[in-house]
Amino acid sequence: MAAANFSHAYIITGSPENTLRTATELAAAMLCTGGGDTPCGTCRSCRKVFAHIHPDVLVLQRQKDDKGKQKPEIYVDQVREIAASAPVLPNEAERKIYIIQDAGAMNPAAQNALLKLLEEPPPFDAFLLTAENADQLLETVRSRCVTLRAGGEDAPPPAEARERAERYLDIAAGGGRISLISFVNANGELSGTEMQEFVLAVRALLADMLCARLPDRGLSRGELLRLAGLMDRAAEYLRFHVSTRHVLGMLLVNTIPG
Repeated sequence: MAAANFSHAYIITGSPENTLRTATELAAAMLCTGGGDTPCGTCRSCRKVFAHIHPDVLVLQRQKDDKGKQKPEIYVDQVREIAASAPVLPNEAERKIYIIQDAGAMNPAAQNALLKLLEEPPPFDAFLLTAENADQLLETVRSRCVTLRAGGEDAPPPAEARERAERYLDIAAGGGRISLISFVNANGELSGTEMQEFVLAVRALLADMLCARLPDRGLSRGELLRLAGLMDRAAEYLRFHVSTRHVLGMLLVNTIPG
């Protein structure tokens, strides 16, 4: 599996339990030596990642105080420790992965320190940020990451949004441009809320496919990651109240390369 198929940074949104599980599965996929497009679960790297003992998967989380309670923030000194270790080569894998749990708890100074890493990361480093909501992070941080919705959320998207997402991904996998035009025309009257639900549903399906919880529909890992980035762009448009028709127009131009 080519490392180039992966982005250097992801924001994984959802509940803490689901985001950590998805981050672990994505880390396993990045380090898997099984030769496939998904984590095999049986190679030495996968076993270590899932057992949380891989030396090249490093977890950053809120520290605890002297009473054993988690502190309210992730502080800049913690991120500076990452920055100091980032240039060091991986111990045994081709990549070194930093999982930042509850990344929304980073204070502004910590986020700005991380931003410098995200802008010019060492070529062998990857960063997986988990958060309940991507809006907890600075826009400058979000813009340098691919955002994925963790699969298996307790509150799944509405059935209509899931059906639209399934149809969209079927078209992306080989439905052709005429089918895509028909899809865009058929959904041009969706409300802003319905469009947001559609984008979230696509993100959830992509996260499940990337982590091998669902079949990949014949899309390569690179194509799945490209679509994830496209959904990140659509979500950003919707955040700034861009109309549904304009967002669908952007998807029409960019969903099928060429």
